[in-house]
Amino acid sequence: MDLFRIFRQNRANFFTVKLNKEEDIMAGVNKVIIVGNLGNDPEIRTMPNGEAVANITVATSESWNDKNTGERREVTEWHRIVFYRRQAEVAGEYLRKGSKVYVEGRLRTRKWQDQNGQDRYTTEIQGDVLQMLDSRSDRQSGGYAPAAQPNYSSQAPSAPTAPRGTPASKPAAEPPMDNFDDDIPF
Repeated sequence: MDLFRIFRQNRANFFTVKLNKEEDIMAGVNKVIIVGNLGNDPEIRTMPNGEAVANITVATSESWNDKNTGERREVTEWHRIVFYRRQAEVAGEYLRKGSKVYVEGRLRTRKWQDQNGQDRYTTEIQGDVLQMLDSRSDRQSGGYAPAAQPNYSSQAPSAPTAPRGTPASKPAAEPPMDNFDDDIPF
């Protein structure tokens, strides 16, 4: 799928800034756009309230020619992304290691205590928009997608559905997400 077309479809979300109230003028922008490939299959688990959660890791790379040596250099960044509810189910059903995706979201930092009682933090992208960029034939040959809806945005309301499978256990280092406070005052 053409990246320019994807950007054009989503630019209203990207460039819309509300300035209706005086306090909105000082509002910040927390927007992340990632286009890359999954490093592993999605990790799917179920929250105590029954909602699905998917964690994916997406690689983005940039390359250049070193001016001194003339050699081609490349740096890869790995981005942790979390999706909730229906988007998590879609990620688990259709995405696999190597899948090319377009993701819009925002940075979130979570805090928890490890086994020794030490405070730990992790920063990840909370995904709002997920778009699969692989061609239909790529997805079908991988065995993970009939022709699917191309854009899954959390902005559209949807009724929660019961996730498939048994609840997966969480890593020992991360706390449950149901007590995460989204209203951090900064």
